[in-house]
Amino acid sequence: MHADGAIRLDGGIRPAGAIWPDGAVRPDRGTRPDREVRGDGGVLPEDRRRFLALAAGVGAGGLAAAACAPDGGGADGGGADPHAALAPRRSPAAGAAEGVGDLDVVRENARPGDASWRITRPGPARAVEGFADRVSVLPGERFGLYVSTTAPRFTVSAYRMGWYGGARARLVWRSGALAGTRQPEPSVDAGTRTVRTRWSRTTTVDTAGWPEGSYLLRLDAQGGAGQRYVPVTVRSKHAAGRTVVVNAVATWQAYNLWGGYSSYNGPDGQYASRSLAVTFDRPYAYDDGAGLFLVYEAPLIALAERLGVPLAYTTGIDLARERRALAGARAVLSLGHDEYWSNEQRAHVAAARDAGTNLAVLGANCCFRRIRLEPSALGPDRTVVCYKTAYERDPGFRRGQAATVDFRSAPGADPESALLGVIYDGYPVDAPYVVTHPDHWLFAGTGVTAGDSFRHLVGVEYDKVNTAYPTPRPLEVLAHSPVVCDGRPSHQDTAYYTVPSGAGVFATGTMRWVEALDATGDGRSGARHGLDARAGAFTRRVTENLLRAFAAGPAGRTHPARDNVASVYGA
Repeated sequence: MHADGAIRLDGGIRPAGAIWPDGAVRPDRGTRPDREVRGDGGVLPEDRRRFLALAAGVGAGGLAAAACAPDGGGADGGGADPHAALAPRRSPAAGAAEGVGDLDVVRENARPGDASWRITRPGPARAVEGFADRVSVLPGERFGLYVSTTAPRFTVSAYRMGWYGGARARLVWRSGALAGTRQPEPSVDAGTRTVRTRWSRTTTVDTAGWPEGSYLLRLDAQGGAGQRYVPVTVRSKHAAGRTVVVNAVATWQAYNLWGGYSSYNGPDGQYASRSLAVTFDRPYAYDDGAGLFLVYEAPLIALAERLGVPLAYTTGIDLARERRALAGARAVLSLGHDEYWSNEQRAHVAAARDAGTNLAVLGANCCFRRIRLEPSALGPDRTVVCYKTAYERDPGFRRGQAATVDFRSAPGADPESALLGVIYDGYPVDAPYVVTHPDHWLFAGTGVTAGDSFRHLVGVEYDKVNTAYPTPRPLEVLAHSPVVCDGRPSHQDTAYYTVPSGAGVFATGTMRWVEALDATGDGRSGARHGLDARAGAFTRRVTENLLRAFAAGPAGRTHPARDNVASVYGA
């Protein structure tokens, strides 16, 4: 229990009236009350699609109680460092690409880390909170910081997230004491139910000397009154020769209930009251302001930086805006929950694949919602428009722009499987992950045999191969796990396919993959949905194999896919 009496995501206490990151209005169950098209063409009511895969005990975020997992939430049992088996060495791929970009991952992570980056005193709900006026900047650029606090003064500490000997972050910059003020309450647009702030800029932050990477700015109110994060990406100027980490900021914002509205529901918890457009001009309400970063992205970044893989950093917003953002990239990584994409982002990722860039999808429900980016009062591309089933009301659609509906839905249906190889099939599930192709090169060193399974690794959303939708071939199914989703038997699939450019595309088919990278212990505490050390060791080794192979160049040239869909699903 926290001293502020707040109900936290780990089953503790967080401020009265706080909204849960899954849209819940109480700690045990919540709602995403729109209607979801299933992979089989059916429909899942969104009031059964409780988004419960958020909190995994990373940083200060704690654990969410998972309705599908019988042992729910709780504190992690600790134990040995989950990455201890990975030798801190420069990978062959890293050496081959040395000097390609400005970021030397090995040298950066040899610098002293600072384990004190975690929030330990969040304080009351509005004690301190803020947002940046740019989701990303190039190294050396400036951005505005907008902060509201009840304290007379506060400080800002910028932490670059990585490995750093297990500390997971390095303190790059810290401000002096800044004058605090309580900013005005937000307004809600009558037409789109967009929450809008009219805050004054508190300070300007100069990123001179900051290495590329994913950052959490920590706001510390005077006297320990409260702490919150503000995420910012210092994006890379060039991707050539590197593996590109994509922060899925549009998805973070879609789930953001700060001010009472998200892309799923309003204060009454109903689909009909949801925002039709959400803006980055507001803090994140969950995980102490970190968005979805700590659960779905930070564990993968820690692993990749420990391996010394040459990395570049960007966001989905930047991939949409910059046609050549992935030029020459060895690979691009979509992390644990990357649901909201624009047409432009999808086109640019597909073009990179067709030019030989590998694509790894380390989650599920990827590229599911089609969005449009519009400006806000603070700048371009700061509003995420997604009307969903109300697309006919969208002024942009009436002007001839694409409907902001699910990619697989009319008008303009373009199912995500054409890019990913797998397609979203449903929610919620909690099931064992079952290996069916143990001899695949991605499973090298894991020791798995056919039929081996890993408890709780399939959840809470999942994908499958479904050739009723466009499906690239040749495609290999590596894991084929039975699930029951809302009473409907189905399967989760992990898949790998290759294309004529030589690019390889890998999709885990489960949202818990990145979360599992940090799994330790026997799982009995319920931490990370019951994922245990065995699941952690398995996902880490497979991900290491993947990152090293994808960083070496077009994986299909050395590891061409050998189609086995018929043997898995039958003729």
